[in-house]
Amino acid sequence: MQLLFKNKINKIRTFALSLVFIGIAVMYIGLLFKGSQIAMAAFMLLGVIFVLMSTGVYFWVGMLSTKAIQVTCPECGKWTKMLGRVDACMHCSQPLTMDKALEGKDFDVSYNRRSHASNEESEIDHKK
Repeated sequence: MQLLFKNKINKIRTFALSLVFIGIAVMYIGLLFKGSQIAMAAFMLLGVIFVLMSTGVYFWVGMLSTKAIQVTCPECGKWTKMLGRVDACMHCSQPLTMDKALEGKDFDVSYNRRSHASNEESEIDHKK
């Protein structure tokens, strides 16, 4: 059984797109309350807030994307962007790392957590 990993940038973009659809769905629910202008306006406003939140998330992921490191995937040979110590290829979901200490290890997203990095550093210090 092969695990599929997703690129972090694509995960955030998917979340932002889902906020757009949720906002539109909430606005459509508001149309069911045509009899009550207050309820309809509340649902419309809530839907617009979801769409505006997605705009903020898209802006944020755009800023992250410009700071991401571009690497060539060894599996498919295409350019992809990496965030953190480990990530996956945007095209073929191949696990990638820039950290030489993590090469050959099983792919684990916990390698991106600061607590995991500090644990590894303390283990290295104890071995010396």
